[in-house]
Amino acid sequence: MKKIALAAALSMAATSSFAGGHGGKYAEPVIEPEVIVEDTRGTAAGIVVPIMLLVVLAAVAASR
Repeated sequence: MKKIALAAALSMAATSSFAGGHGGKYAEPVIEPEVIVEDTRGTAAGIVVPIMLLVVLAAVAASR
């Protein structure tokens, strides 16, 4: 009878020790940042607006 009680106690102890998890050895997953690649084509819109503004200012100045 003592052997059965000892076996039951050991099986309960083993079950509870393994049920908890990783024992502090679990590392959090590493999440790498997402890489975003943008197209860097040159556009004429960056220079067209200031040139148009200069043309309009020159036309106003010439009409006075």
